[in-house]
Amino acid sequence: MRVIDAEGNQLGVMATKDALASAEAGGLDLVEIAATANPPVCRIMDYGKFKYQTSKKAKDAKKKQTVIQVKEMKLRGKTEEHDFQFKLRNIKRFLSEGNKVKVTIIFKGREITHTNLGMGMLKRVAEELKDVAAIESPPRLEGRNMSMLMSPAQQK
Repeated sequence: MRVIDAEGNQLGVMATKDALASAEAGGLDLVEIAATANPPVCRIMDYGKFKYQTSKKAKDAKKKQTVIQVKEMKLRGKTEEHDFQFKLRNIKRFLSEGNKVKVTIIFKGREITHTNLGMGMLKRVAEELKDVAAIESPPRLEGRNMSMLMSPAQQK
């Protein structure tokens, strides 16, 4: 096997027991890096320290990532103007925070026969938010609910 020491210098090709003996002499571990190479490549390192550093890197990367949530705003086919404007402001706030928004129109009872009202309301939401939102999935009827998914618009 080809052996690399703790500083990154190649020690050359040697037998397994010789590599283990040189690793133990330094109080370190012999770790296989590339098993499929011919001959296999091993490195002499402190494996516990290596695992600790990789877990710290993973933890820092997780800390820096942003989690995008999908917020849902529910409306009815007969939502009045003031309520509509109030919900529109909340949708804008959700989008400005970087979240996606699922706008849902709920039909109860015989309202399902007037899906055109729900479609009109979703088109109105899309029209009023066209500068701050992009439609990710167009309005779609799913049972008694009609919904569309919006995401924050890309800043140019």
